[in-house]
Amino acid sequence: MIGLGSLLVFIALAVLVLIVIAKTAVVVPQQNAYVVERLGRYSGTLGAGFHVLWPFLDVIRYRHSLKESAFDIPAQVCITRDNVQVGVDGILYLKVLNAERASYGISDYLFAITQLAQTMLRSEIGKIDLDKTELDKASEPWGVKVLRYEIKNITPPHDILAAMEKQMRAEREKRAVILTSEGARDAVINNAEGAKQETIKASEARRQQQINEAEGEAQAILAVATATAEGIRRVANAMQDPGGAQAVQLRVAEQYITQFGQLAKTSNTLVIPANAADVASMIGVAMRVIGSTGTPGPAPPAA
Repeated sequence: MIGLGSLLVFIALAVLVLIVIAKTAVVVPQQNAYVVERLGRYSGTLGAGFHVLWPFLDVIRYRHSLKESAFDIPAQVCITRDNVQVGVDGILYLKVLNAERASYGISDYLFAITQLAQTMLRSEIGKIDLDKTELDKASEPWGVKVLRYEIKNITPPHDILAAMEKQMRAEREKRAVILTSEGARDAVINNAEGAKQETIKASEARRQQQINEAEGEAQAILAVATATAEGIRRVANAMQDPGGAQAVQLRVAEQYITQFGQLAKTSNTLVIPANAADVASMIGVAMRVIGSTGTPGPAPPAA
């Protein structure tokens, strides 16, 4: 049988083996870097993967994440170019590139970069973007790269906020007045232009109407003249036919009697010629007028 002493020795050896394995076998996660010291001095940097160390000689002293990290920069009071105090805070984005420098270049690189960012921000508050080049150069010996520094909040004093609000309100009112006046001016111009165009269109319409009416009257006169000429021509041709002269005499007599009767109806005072009853003589006079135009016809009958 195994004695109690032997069992204790076995347990002690097992614990020692476990400790040695824990000290020598190291697994480094992805995007991480472990700084190893051997007997108090820098030995190397372990990347991602499985590593075996010398037991009791090698010690993992620093562990760094190689991912991009964001850190909140506390708010501070800065003075602008026009001597206005404003409270400014921001966000700092950085990444560890050299684990050895980040471990031994400075005791606390995050604190140092934060103080450096605040100092530069106070001197560059008049600009929107912080000068990334100077900040990156300053952190290069520490093995840390500053990717960017963004201003998160700018808080001016209450009196400055009130003054800015009044200025903005005045600017808005000024723009509103200008826009209103420009709108009124454009409306007047548009109305005048519309009235001008309306007058021009109306005058053109009246001119075209007068032209159309003149052309219509001319065409009507021409049509009447043409119809009259055609009627006279047909009467002349009809008088050449047998019995045409007698028909003309009869028509003249009818017109004479009809017009004389109308004259008697439309007037209370009537001047009667001496030979008003001598219809034959009136017809003879008319026929002689017709004959003088070149149209032959028989002599009128005796009274």
